[in-house]
Amino acid sequence: MVHPGWLCLLQGSLLLLARARQSRGPAGACPLRGKQSELNSFLWTIKRDPPSYFFGTIHVPYTRVWDFIPENSKKAFKQSHIVYFELDLTDPYTISALTSCQLLPQGKNLQDVLPHDIYRRLKQHLEYVKLMMPSWMTPDQRGKGLYADYLFNAIAGNWERKRPVWVMLMVNSLTEVDIKSRGVPVLDLYLAQEAERLRKQTGAVEKVEEQCHPLNGLNFSQVVFALNQTLLQQESLRAGSFQIPYTTEDLIKHYNCGDLSSIIFNHDTSQIPNFINATLLAHERITAQEIDSYFRQELIYKRNERMGRRVKDLLEEYPDKSFFFAFGAENPPKPC
Repeated sequence: MVHPGWLCLLQGSLLLLARARQSRGPAGACPLRGKQSELNSFLWTIKRDPPSYFFGTIHVPYTRVWDFIPENSKKAFKQSHIVYFELDLTDPYTISALTSCQLLPQGKNLQDVLPHDIYRRLKQHLEYVKLMMPSWMTPDQRGKGLYADYLFNAIAGNWERKRPVWVMLMVNSLTEVDIKSRGVPVLDLYLAQEAERLRKQTGAVEKVEEQCHPLNGLNFSQVVFALNQTLLQQESLRAGSFQIPYTTEDLIKHYNCGDLSSIIFNHDTSQIPNFINATLLAHERITAQEIDSYFRQELIYKRNERMGRRVKDLLEEYPDKSFFFAFGAENPPKPC
């Protein structure tokens, strides 16, 4: 039996993976230095016989971080009997279910549900992205047969059928930096593929519906506000009047340095943006705070409690097995 105190420990560990400090340090304050073996890792050991592990991942190409992951983390992965992820990203059903939950009800299109001005601006922005995408592609991507039209259609081809909240997430992922990273498995997917190659038993602690339903649970006015704020930010970026304070490059640098406490793990770099800013009117700030509170409650606190209970149940059910739990260090779900 796992001691009852395990549940609090497990939930605390999961919360630690998703938690972010609110201090603002300089983005370049974490220089890469020292040998790989001397770097901090996002690995926690569950002390039992045999031991099990929590490992914090990030949703970036594995090639950008793999060489900086210390050997103790890689060794724990290889020696574990069973590897668990948030979702089973190698299962075709998972991808199909994630795609289905993003769609509007049958017969509905975005043009039917969005205010005309927001729909027009969204269409203009996607036309801009499609125009720019060939210049964003890398020679390496082209060498692998990955071309702009194909990539745009793979990400945004069915955008008029998506629910507005998922279009918001899609718009956030259609940036030059994100496009340049396409074609290489992200870290959690790479670990899933490696576990499969090593013939390890694998599993998932969440169901697709548990990631989808909270996002689909925002009310319509909140979703319209969120999409409008996202478009305003992208339009300001295109005009050169706004600069994102923390980029994917900052995220990668801090992760490679083992800097868990950095602001980099706040909403600023997750796919779910933080809409609270100084330019908002009073009623807009209330809406932004309501959305932020909802996301924190549904996608961090409730989610971590649910995942923690399932981890506890697994450890109790298989006391003679060593588990490796690979969960996102910046937890919110990502669009397909």
